[in-house]
Amino acid sequence: MTFADLGLSPEILKAIADQGYTEPTPIQAQAIPVVLEGRDIMAGAQTGTGKTAAFTLPLLQRLLPFANASTSPAMHPVRALILTPTRELAMQVEESVKTYGKYLPLRTTAVYGGVNITPQTEALRRGVEVLVATPGRLLDHLQQKSVNLSQVSFLVLDEADRMLDMGFIPDIRRILALMPPRRQNLLFSATFAPEIKKLADTLLTAPVTIEVARRNSAAETVTQSVYLVEEKKKRDVLTNLIRTHNMRQVLVFTRTKLSAERLFRQLERDGIASAAIHGDKSQIQRTQALNDFKEGKIVALVATDVAARGLDIDELPHVINYELPPVPEDYVHRIGRTGRAGATGDALSLVSPEENKFLAEIERILKRTLPRETPPETGASFRSKRHPVAHSAHAEEVNAEPSALFDTQLLPEQKAPPPATARKPPQLAALLGGIPWKRD
Repeated sequence: MTFADLGLSPEILKAIADQGYTEPTPIQAQAIPVVLEGRDIMAGAQTGTGKTAAFTLPLLQRLLPFANASTSPAMHPVRALILTPTRELAMQVEESVKTYGKYLPLRTTAVYGGVNITPQTEALRRGVEVLVATPGRLLDHLQQKSVNLSQVSFLVLDEADRMLDMGFIPDIRRILALMPPRRQNLLFSATFAPEIKKLADTLLTAPVTIEVARRNSAAETVTQSVYLVEEKKKRDVLTNLIRTHNMRQVLVFTRTKLSAERLFRQLERDGIASAAIHGDKSQIQRTQALNDFKEGKIVALVATDVAARGLDIDELPHVINYELPPVPEDYVHRIGRTGRAGATGDALSLVSPEENKFLAEIERILKRTLPRETPPETGASFRSKRHPVAHSAHAEEVNAEPSALFDTQLLPEQKAPPPATARKPPQLAALLGGIPWKRD
């Protein structure tokens, strides 16, 4: 089957060809005809299978009768609303709509938090047919009356399981109340849970259920392995893995914002170019970090699950779970960042004894036991490459490096000097103009 067999317009087919695609993925081949028929769907597919295009392409096709080049905002009401749980995913979906709709006189924009609302307001008042939004920021616009949903004919919930996890369902219900009751509803999710079925029962009308992979399965192109590591040794093992495997691009997951920020700073001190993205980072900071990662300016991008949702990085070779997620479905999402679109990838997990319960749940939903590997040796060679850090209350929390992290005996010349006699780094000495420096 080719995209031409799916009944898409020449303009859309040309845009697809520009991207080098000729054959639809399984989720696209099954979902696109159903959407074109006007049916509601509940579709599940593992990440990296072309899920976004599976609803973007038929939506654009169905909006063709409304396409026009008028400059009047009244001629461009919101007709399709795509809700996503995170800013990054909203940006990715907006890019997909613009890519495949570039030869069509249809307007699209995305609204999400973390950035100035004014440019979004101006774009909405000029008129858009396709609106991509996170629920919270959309409610802000609705309160300001900068957007009207009374002519929405198509609703997409993307990553519906994450919507549930993040507590967006009350917001979504408020948004649904402002749309026409008669519309086409598309619910997409990388994983299914019982709660998703309950949501579908209230949202969808006689839906067609599409699953192109076993529920909660991981892509076959991803090689998974587990390293059993004491919590205090994880940081050294991670550094060694990156160096011994000569990793040039690795996405590292933590459970919390504090862990992500701490690990990013520690990796930087270990000489590994890194950045972090999490909920406390501004959208500008997150976008810059992601661009630097894609361009190869940094090796390790440390992220939380919320910040990493929707990240689309071509041919990402490595994902490392520095901390396992407490929700096993999130593991599937994490490792789905690699091995996308048929490419191969490696997913490594550093598992402490305290996380064995999380590992057991992950293996239960995967219906397999993940292979255990021996961590590479750690030791003094990496300690000698670290830079001294001024002691402070913040350093106690974020930058502390207790000697217990290292289980090998250091030679006398390798031992760090005691705090009272620590020498200042050369660059700091220059800044201080020779003023004696010591840790407080």
